Amino acid sequence: MSLSRAPRRRRSTSGRATLLTAVTLASALTLSACSDTGSGSKSAGSAGGNYVTGPSGISTVSKADRVDAPKLDGETVDSKTLDTTTLKGKVVVLNVWGSWCPPCRAEAPYFAKVSKDLADAGKDVAFVGINTRDNSKQNAASFEENFGITYPSLYDPDGKLMLRFPKGTLNAQSIPSTIVLDKEGKIAARTLVAVNEEQLRSMIDPLLAEQ
Repeated sequence: MSLSRAPRRRRSTSGRATLLTAVTLASALTLSACSDTGSGSKSAGSAGGNYVTGPSGISTVSKADRVDAPKLDGETVDSKTLDTTTLKGKVVVLNVWGSWCPPCRAEAPYFAKVSKDLADAGKDVAFVGINTRDNSKQNAASFEENFGITYPSLYDPDGKLMLRFPKGTLNAQSIPSTIVLDKEGKIAARTLVAVNEEQLRSMIDPLLAEQ
């Protein structure tokens, strides 16, 4: 009897290990999909690592060390087309978001306010959303209407646009993420957490002041 039980115990242990591995992987994917903690304070490579991450989780790159942002183009949530390379000459604020993401909802009023304030003041700033993992434009459009978002968002349900950022740059690694480009179309700042109005302005204002 004891000999017949031993194989069953080994199979049971193996099954538990497989199940644990699957649960661990699923948990990791869930955490990376929509998070409002932690990631921004841990720098994960840019042009040679030449950047500084502040206590608020905002990483900035000096002008001499910045790299070109990729071309981001395609259909928008409102079924128009957009190409970010046409925005050179302006500071460009890229915000990766999903209507299903609680931190995205938390920061949306700040994006609506700051984008409107800067537009009303005639500042050379363009806001562009990147809507991802929404399975319908309707959900995304409702989000924009509810929070008063008036700038365009590229519709990227599969997250393909985020993969255009070269390895080693300050790229979007979580949802939400915010990346700010300088007037030359180079990556100047990034955060991987939800931001408030003060933090958002701190990413934009120094780039507006650059000559």
